[in-house]
Amino acid sequence: MNGPYKPGTPCWIDLMVPDQQAAIDFYCDLLGWQGEIGPAEQGGYAVCTLKGKPVAGIMKAMNPDGTVPDPLPPTVWTTYLSTDTIDSTLKSVTEAGGTVLMGPMDVMDLGRMAVISDPTGAAVGLWQAGTFDGAGIVNEHGALIWNELVTADLQAAPAFYSSVLPVTTARSEMPGAEEYIEFKVDGRAVGGIMDLSTLPSGVPPHWQPYFSADSVDEVQAAAVRAGGSVIAPAFDMAAGRMAVLADPQGGAFAVITAKAPQ
Repeated sequence: MNGPYKPGTPCWIDLMVPDQQAAIDFYCDLLGWQGEIGPAEQGGYAVCTLKGKPVAGIMKAMNPDGTVPDPLPPTVWTTYLSTDTIDSTLKSVTEAGGTVLMGPMDVMDLGRMAVISDPTGAAVGLWQAGTFDGAGIVNEHGALIWNELVTADLQAAPAFYSSVLPVTTARSEMPGAEEYIEFKVDGRAVGGIMDLSTLPSGVPPHWQPYFSADSVDEVQAAAVRAGGSVIAPAFDMAAGRMAVLADPQGGAFAVITAKAPQ
């Protein structure tokens, strides 16, 4: 990726974990990243890279004052959607029934961020780029390839996102996936919406990242060897072969060998 992401497009992901170094080691070994704990003045935030390009952030779970939260928050990946004007987007969020969970706040000269919850309960970040656009490499082995909203309300969720960002939603045209809903920016699919009812009871609404993998089965096996777990074993579906995994601290993510054009 060269240059800013169009508004509405997933542009970055990061993970908040109790053991930051363990998470860095796990994902670097699994996906071929490079990363280290960042400087103290940046809260230790680690920007992991692939081929020298930023691909994801990993941070330690902590309170604003640097203390450890009690209880610890769940280990989850956060997807960030690009916006040109974060303040006006947040105004639209509240008008459309969403909730501002964090922000807005400046991240040095890198950009401006916020975290919101949509009306169905899924948390998602917003990013207004400054000197940092977001992921510098996508759709290659080890890099982000897809972001998916999992929600129980397939009517309210599309309406909300279309009202706060320049995105549209439509049923997939991919053979075998006609019931799947896609987010589109300028007519290009940039993410998807999945029905929460297809997952086990108790799973909350959420956004899930997918990483591209040359071999889903090999990544799945490597994740298990490294202490991760398998949520959904590797299987073939309309878009390719995928699996849903969790890191040793519980952070869920998917890996996919995509058949569709990337």
